[in-house]
Amino acid sequence: MQDDDVKKPVEVSAGVSRRDFLKISGASAAAVPLIGTKVVEAAGTPVKVYGPGKTPVTLTINGKKNSLQLEPRVTLLDALRDHLTITGAKRVCDRAECGACTVLVDGKTVYACSILAIEAQDKAITTVESFTQGDKLLPIQQAFVDNDGSQCGFCTPGFVVATKALLDNHPNPTPEQIRRGLSGNLCRCGTYHGIRHAVAQAAQKGA
Repeated sequence: MQDDDVKKPVEVSAGVSRRDFLKISGASAAAVPLIGTKVVEAAGTPVKVYGPGKTPVTLTINGKKNSLQLEPRVTLLDALRDHLTITGAKRVCDRAECGACTVLVDGKTVYACSILAIEAQDKAITTVESFTQGDKLLPIQQAFVDNDGSQCGFCTPGFVVATKALLDNHPNPTPEQIRRGLSGNLCRCGTYHGIRHAVAQAAQKGA
């Protein structure tokens, strides 16, 4: 075998050797977790590497800051439900398909199961819990009750959050805008007829 045939160590990117990369990507198997963050260069850009152990994460949820210690792999949904006991967003498909875990992040609908908690830092997170004022339901929630917009109720919080985002953007939505605005949410009970009427009622009351 000639020298040219011998494979040389490959640099993953500028500033990161193959050995360092393997240490970073395989560190979850290490007996002692890394503490804090490490900055490496990827394609010439400094990138922070977190974990694999727990790292400080601050989430602003419904206007309140919450300081947590989370592994970087923890999703926003898991952080809400398992670490903060904010359980309005439901875990159903856990694959960003059904919309039961819908929350608002900076005013936009997001599947909480599809975003890491660490990525949601410095953003305004709104969950369905913020919609209730004491014992009084918001017009959107009341509309779902009035129009039988739920059966088992698992999908309902996600639909309510998605409806809030829809009406914020389209205060007087057309039937087509309602259909498209809620197309990312699925109801296994098939209460779409009641849900569409609920959205129309909430729009009339200025929800």
